[in-house]
Amino acid sequence: MAAEDVASSHSMRTDSAGESKRSCGFVQPGGHGGSGDTWRRHIVRQLKNRDRNQSDSFQDLIHFYSRLLDKSSWTNGILSRRPLTDSSSVSSLLNQNDQLKKTTGELAFQVLELQQQIKIKLLVLDEQDSSLLAERRRFSGAFDVRQELQGRAVQVQEENGKLKMEYDVLLERQRGAETRLREEKVREEHMLEDMIHLKQQAAARMNSRNERRSRAREANLQKELQSAARSKVAIDSSSSAPTSRSTSPKNEHQDKSAEPRHTRLFRSASATSPRILTSIRELFNRKRRGHSVCSQEEDQMSPVGICLSARVPARALQVLEAHEQGINTVRFSSSSDLLATGGTDRVIKLWEVRAGSLTHRATLEGSTEGITCVDFDSAGSRILAASYDKSALLWRLDDSVPKLTLTGHSRKVTAARFSPLLHQVVTGSADRTIRLWDLHRAACVQVVDVASYCSDLVCSENFIISGHYDRKIRVWDTRAVSCVQELPAQGRVTSLDLSSDHRQLLSCCRDDCLQLVDLRRWSHERSSFRAEGFKCGSDSTKAVISPDGCFLAAGSADGSVYIWNLSSGSLETRLPDKHSSSISAVSWSPSGEYVVSVDKSRRAVLWSDI
Repeated sequence: MAAEDVASSHSMRTDSAGESKRSCGFVQPGGHGGSGDTWRRHIVRQLKNRDRNQSDSFQDLIHFYSRLLDKSSWTNGILSRRPLTDSSSVSSLLNQNDQLKKTTGELAFQVLELQQQIKIKLLVLDEQDSSLLAERRRFSGAFDVRQELQGRAVQVQEENGKLKMEYDVLLERQRGAETRLREEKVREEHMLEDMIHLKQQAAARMNSRNERRSRAREANLQKELQSAARSKVAIDSSSSAPTSRSTSPKNEHQDKSAEPRHTRLFRSASATSPRILTSIRELFNRKRRGHSVCSQEEDQMSPVGICLSARVPARALQVLEAHEQGINTVRFSSSSDLLATGGTDRVIKLWEVRAGSLTHRATLEGSTEGITCVDFDSAGSRILAASYDKSALLWRLDDSVPKLTLTGHSRKVTAARFSPLLHQVVTGSADRTIRLWDLHRAACVQVVDVASYCSDLVCSENFIISGHYDRKIRVWDTRAVSCVQELPAQGRVTSLDLSSDHRQLLSCCRDDCLQLVDLRRWSHERSSFRAEGFKCGSDSTKAVISPDGCFLAAGSADGSVYIWNLSSGSLETRLPDKHSSSISAVSWSPSGEYVVSVDKSRRAVLWSDI
C-alpha cells in the first residue's frame, strides 16, 4: 500500500511538472520575435532543472523502498514455505518482522513528510504560476503600450522632420534678409557720409557768404557810427527836443555866443538812437547757419535778448543766509527780476531783484529730498526742479504746491530743463538715462540710455547736449533718439551752459578747467580757461556764460567768483571774501546787470558793478 502511495505521488509530481511545462510554454504576443523565443526557452529550462532536482532527491528513496518491498515479499514467501518447528527460528523470524515493520514504518513516515513537502512546493509552484500569468498579462499590456509609443514616436519624428524643413526655409529667408539689411546699412552709411560731406560743403559756402555779409554790415555800421559821431546837435535847456546844428558856420558862431550856458555838444549816435538800434539788431540777428547742431529755424528765431553789454561785477551788493542748509543751484528768470534758489533743505525760494537787493517772495515746497537743479520757462510763469527723490517737479509761480511730479528715474535726478518745444521738459539722472516728458500727459515719451552718469544737460529745439562722468559730452538728436556726436572733455563734467544764441557751449570739469566749444563748426573749436587759485569744488559746480557771450563766470572751492574775458582769454576779475565755503553755482541775469553766487554754507551773494 505504501508503494502505491509513493508511485501515485511520483505520478502526480510528474504530471504536475508536465503541466507546468505545458503552461509555461506560451507564445509571445505579436509574432515569433527573438526576444519571445529567448524568454520561452528560459522558462522551459528552469522547469526542467526543477523537475530534475526533485527527481534526484527522491530517486534513491524510491529505489531503496522498492528493494525493501522486494525483500519483505521474499521473506514472507520463505516463511510461508518453511515449517514452524523450531521455536528459536520462529522467534528470530518474528524479530526480523518487527524490525522490518519498524523500518517500514519509519520509511512510510518519511514518505508522508516528503509528500507534505511536495504539496507545499506544489502550492508555491501554483502561486508562481499565477504570478507568472499576471506578469505575462502585464507584459502583454506593456508590449501594447510600447507599440503605441513607437507609433507616436514615428509620428513625432515625421512632424519634427516637417518642422525642420520649415525651419531651414525660414533660416534661409532670415539669412537673406540679414544680408540685405547689411547691404542697406552699408548703403545708408555711404549715403549719410555723402550727405554729411555735401552739408559740410554747403555750410562752408554759407559760412563764407555769412562772413562776407557780416564784414560788409560791420563796415557799414562802422561808417554809420563814424558819420553819427561826426554830426553834432545842440540841446536847449528850455526845449526837450534837440535842434540840429546843420546851419552855417556864421549862425553856429552866433548861437554859441548868444547862449553859452544852455548849450552842450554830444554824439547823436547814442544807444537810444532808433537808427543805431536797428543797425545793431540787424548785426546781432544776422543769419549764421554754419556747422551747428541747432536747426535753421532756431538760428533764425533765437533772440539775443535785451542785454547788449553785460556788466562785469565788481562788488557785493547784498549777502544773505538764503536757506537753512546748503544751496545747490540758482537761476534768474528771463525777465531778470526774479531769482530762484534750491538747496538740501528740500525747498525752492523765490527772490525779487529790485534796486540792487534781494527780497524773499515765496517758498515752493513738495520735494521730499534736496533740490539739485532749477529752471524757468521762457515766459517766466513756471519753474522746474530736479530732486534727489528720483523725480522732477513743476510749479506755477502763483502756487506753492507742485502742479506736476514726474517720476520714472531709478536714482536721483541731476538736471531738469525746459525744452524749446512747447510743453516738453528734459531730465537727466544718475541712473544713466535721459528722459523727454510731455507736460500735457505728465508722461515720459522718450528714454535715452547713456553709458555714464549724467551730471547736467542743455537743450535746443531738436538736440539735447549732456555732460557725463566718463569725461564725454554727448549730442543727442531727439528726432532719431540717437547720439549724433561725442565730444571729449578733460575731466568729469560738472555743468553745461549754452550761450543766448545757442552757438557756444560752456563746460565745467573736475580738472579745474572751463572749455568753450563753438557748435557752428564740425571741428568744434574749443578754448580752455584756467586761473591760478581756481578749483572746481564738487561734482555739481555750475558755471555760466554772460548773456552777451563775452564773459564766463564760475565759483571756486576757495569761496571766490572767477570771471574770464572771452576776447582776451584771460582772467577779467576775481571776487573774493564773501563766501566761507565752496561755491556751488553762479547765475548771470539776462539783463547783464547782476550776478548771484551761492555756496554750501547757505549763503547767497548778489554782485554788480554799481
